[in-house]
Amino acid sequence: MKSLYKNTLYLIIIALATCFVSCKKWLDMPNPSAFDSQTTFATVSAAEMAVLGAYAKTFNRDIYCRLGDGNDASISSEGIGGSKWLLSNFEYSSALVPSDTYNSMYSGIEYSNVCISHLKEMKGKDEAEQKKINMLLGECYAIRAMSYFNLVRYWGDVPYRTIPVAADTSMYSSRVSRDTIYDGCIADLQKAVELLPWYSEGMISTPERFSKNSAYGILARVALYAAGYSLRWDLNTYAAGSVKLSKRADAGKIKQLYQIASDAADKVIKQGENALLPSFETVFRNLVQGKYDNETMLEYGQYGNDVNGGGIGYTNGMFTNSSSIYKKALPLIAAIPTLWFDYRPGDQRRDVSIANYSVTADNERQLNPYGNNRIGKFRATWMLDNGAAVNKRNINWPWLRYSDVLLMYAEAQNELYDGPTSEAKEALTEVRTRAFGGDKSKIGAIPSNYADFKSALIEERKLELAFEGLRRTDLVRWGVLYDTITAARQNVLDMANKTGRYANIDVYRAYQLKKATDFNDPVVAVPYIGYKAKPSETVIDSLTAAGYTLLDMFTGAPAAGAGDFPLESTAPWVTGLFEGAKKNKMEIMPLSDGMIDDNPGLQGEQMPSY
Repeated sequence: MKSLYKNTLYLIIIALATCFVSCKKWLDMPNPSAFDSQTTFATVSAAEMAVLGAYAKTFNRDIYCRLGDGNDASISSEGIGGSKWLLSNFEYSSALVPSDTYNSMYSGIEYSNVCISHLKEMKGKDEAEQKKINMLLGECYAIRAMSYFNLVRYWGDVPYRTIPVAADTSMYSSRVSRDTIYDGCIADLQKAVELLPWYSEGMISTPERFSKNSAYGILARVALYAAGYSLRWDLNTYAAGSVKLSKRADAGKIKQLYQIASDAADKVIKQGENALLPSFETVFRNLVQGKYDNETMLEYGQYGNDVNGGGIGYTNGMFTNSSSIYKKALPLIAAIPTLWFDYRPGDQRRDVSIANYSVTADNERQLNPYGNNRIGKFRATWMLDNGAAVNKRNINWPWLRYSDVLLMYAEAQNELYDGPTSEAKEALTEVRTRAFGGDKSKIGAIPSNYADFKSALIEERKLELAFEGLRRTDLVRWGVLYDTITAARQNVLDMANKTGRYANIDVYRAYQLKKATDFNDPVVAVPYIGYKAKPSETVIDSLTAAGYTLLDMFTGAPAAGAGDFPLESTAPWVTGLFEGAKKNKMEIMPLSDGMIDDNPGLQGEQMPSY
């Protein structure tokens, strides 16, 4: 936070000049020694470099890693007792909570504030140049809004400023109501959609930058969060008794927010530029191969060595041994074992989202036991090469996909009309139909009443958007995080004990070890033969003769080096799962000691539950 509160404008502009811009189109920066606010915003091309510098500060891997774990889809696969493990299991403390995302968001906000203050003063020499200036200004409003959105969904009420530090008489700021901040984010995004071009206009050549399309999508997202539940307390007294999970008090404003969300999503749908790809698999093959499409609407660029350590595909991919052709990928995030069974038979998203195998040192695809399933969406095996480095794979982060827009539209319609409209049902149907390869007969019934439709949407967002950094805070805004986590913990215990809905799942699976030979590997999942109990010796002998390996899915050995997570009720990772979960506490992160030390305005303003 020192960079936010103590840097001068001159140092910020120097940083804008020298920061790396992680877009796929490399940009030549001016000589930093001759760089000041006058030269930066003297030309549109130089101003554009400053705006791109704002993008470079708005991402941190904790968004999908340490802050994204701890839900009914993903858990930490770090060793028990490690910082990531503790955070995933809601063992929050002011000494443990990571501050990198907090600092990154404020850095991006300050960059945006500086750019906004100067871009508003710029005048284009002709209509085309003015349109470009407007676009850059719109990008900055959107960047600022998205950065504050990420702060509020994790920390609630936070310091809020919309002018550069150098232009403010106060160096420090206290907490500001999240409702005020959300309203400011919505106002910023409403300005952005007026200033930004549609992607089809050709002014923006990459989804790594905001377009009108993606700004509308993020506007819908922010409005839904602003209308939803959040853990609140009295900002005047900080009394522990004032802590409660609630929505804002103004019911009329909540209705207005749902209307904003519905209208924003509807704008994207009616524009017709974005669509679901026919295959869910293609969405993520395109992503890891750096191919743009009209489903993924906003991406954070992760190209080259000099990026911010996002580690997409390394931290949150499938396990690949360092001696394999894919080199090392050591995921710190696992698919919670029960997620596999949340997908219905025929749902093609399951095998894409969950990698049921690892790659060994000999390049063999080894089936994972239940406790070792990892994330398949960002797998190294689908890449075209190894990328810049093993922990810098050149895989972009998907901020927004069109399927999310459809689901947000369906949700907003359900809230506005106390039940799903025909348009809401159609939006959900479209997402589900793609999941089953276009076979509408397999999608099941679409609920017609408010409660059942909302429950269906909550489940659908898990299945569609698993591991994309939204699940935990989505559960908070619906007011169901504690209940969902409690149920998820019991489900894992039931699965370990082979009871309830898991009483008849495969105990053993037989599969053939086959080698991966190249990048862009066609395999999505390792096929297997399932057994509800251990096969007889005669069957085992016949399987062995046919080249099959038999794996105990509960306690079998995973790939060497992948970590061992046996699914037993007495296993430490099972008994400790979500052990820190406490209602009216787990929904918000505490401020770290460093955040408070760096900003005296936050002294005495720790969230009362900590």
